[in-house]
Amino acid sequence: MKKLLFTHSYFLHFDPKQEKLGQPFPPLGTLYAAAVIRKKGYEVKVHDVMFEKDAMHIEEVLDKKKPDYFVIYDDGFNYLTKMCLTNMREAAFQMITIASQKGIPVIISSSDSTDHYEKYFSKGVSYVLLGEAEETLSELLDRLEKNIPVDHSLPGLVYRDADGHIKKNERRRVIKELDSLPMPAWDLLNIIPYQKTWIHANGYFMINMGTTRGCPYKCNWCAKPIYGNRYNSRSPENVVEEIRWLQQNFNVKNIWFSDDIFGLKPSWVHDFAELMIKNRLQIQYKIQSRADLLLQENYVADLARSGCRSVWMGAESGSQKVLDAMDKGITVDEIKQATVLLKKHKIKPSYFIQFGYLGEEMTDIEQTISLINEMLPEDIGISVSYPLPGTKFYEKVKEDLVVKANWTDSDDLDLMFKNTYSPEFYKTLHRYVHKKYRKHQAMDSLKNVFGKTDHQTKPSFRKGLLLPYYSLSAWKFKRKLQQLSHA
Repeated sequence: MKKLLFTHSYFLHFDPKQEKLGQPFPPLGTLYAAAVIRKKGYEVKVHDVMFEKDAMHIEEVLDKKKPDYFVIYDDGFNYLTKMCLTNMREAAFQMITIASQKGIPVIISSSDSTDHYEKYFSKGVSYVLLGEAEETLSELLDRLEKNIPVDHSLPGLVYRDADGHIKKNERRRVIKELDSLPMPAWDLLNIIPYQKTWIHANGYFMINMGTTRGCPYKCNWCAKPIYGNRYNSRSPENVVEEIRWLQQNFNVKNIWFSDDIFGLKPSWVHDFAELMIKNRLQIQYKIQSRADLLLQENYVADLARSGCRSVWMGAESGSQKVLDAMDKGITVDEIKQATVLLKKHKIKPSYFIQFGYLGEEMTDIEQTISLINEMLPEDIGISVSYPLPGTKFYEKVKEDLVVKANWTDSDDLDLMFKNTYSPEFYKTLHRYVHKKYRKHQAMDSLKNVFGKTDHQTKPSFRKGLLLPYYSLSAWKFKRKLQQLSHA
């Protein structure tokens, strides 16, 4: 059987914000694909570029491994790859060029290549896999192995025909029975640099897992190039078995469930909690969810007793007008209710916030800031609206995306279309909201210390001491915001 070398195109070094944060996650999608192909009998190796400084190093790896096929299979579970950052695109282009010049067929699966496959063919790619790609890759390899023509009958593929023309086949249906997939090929990954990086930067180690694929909700700015709108789930038993393996082999105690939506069905979460307790598995985990899913007491209680300690909600805005324009399907009141209920069960709520959506005005921005400072989530992640192909939002603003259509790295935060305020305004707003939020956290910490409502008085007191700094910083950024808003 032929030899395959798998890699991906996310280089931590090319994303300075994430490199400084020190929280890298292994390429889960890559490891799934490697496991599927290995199960079919192919010889499979994984070369992880996460900690490499230069894409050119792949030449040395290819010379040493001598694969028959070079597969760049990006991690569709990682939101950073969904951003289609140009730094990673250029790294992929470099690796493709090197491999193709050596006569090694290059196969790629990624959000960016799904959206912009023509660019990848211009660099020397042989095949582009569309969307969820394990089955497409498997069938493609079988055809190549048996010298069966690659044509329109293979769904989920973009290829060149005999005349050199690029042909795009129809999309493949997503996999419904996720338990049929083998466990990710964790044994092909060197976990040590991940553990060291996490512990050095954060004092603990966390690994990623996926329990579902897809998201059934229809927020009009959210791109889903890999798993789409279909929502399919692994069984609780299957998930618990992988947790057991990770604990036994990697000593895992903290997990990031990287699903777009974790535990859509309350019955699934209940069964998962029962199995974790029955098997005496103790972990702490964080998830992504929606406010309207977090309103049932029993559901949140099951999350807590199964080990959930942190929930990131797509709050997006404190303005109902903006939420409705996004087709978000939630209310501001639901965000508040979910926050209160999570805190009641000792789960830390955090908000994803998005500024700059079309039609957003200063009153909408002020409502979002008020929501944050009133509810005081554990953390906030602020971004600006980012148009990605395949979304209604992209269609509304694509005429403006002339100079720039993708961010360079995850800290770019450039507003690339015309809106109420300038890109500089939104970058300043990002800093102001963070300082204002930290100011309110410091005030709350001092209140807890002097009110003796917080048993951790020393950490709270240290946070409170930062109140003057955050107050002054917030005041400075507010002045700059006022100047930019008038300009």
